[in-house]
Amino acid sequence: MKYVCDVCGWIYDEEAGVPELDIAPGTKFEELPEDFVCPLCMVGKEFFSEVNE
Repeated sequence: MKYVCDVCGWIYDEEAGVPELDIAPGTKFEELPEDFVCPLCMVGKEFFSEVNE
């Protein structure tokens, strides 16, 4: 599953994770820390939406 930041368009891909932020590949969006923020625009998880592919 992928999630897109509604503010800047950055995409979180559960399959890839974000290794540079110590988020392992396969980490579900729901499992991200509560204080996770978009690495580009710094908004919280509440500003992300599921990507329908």
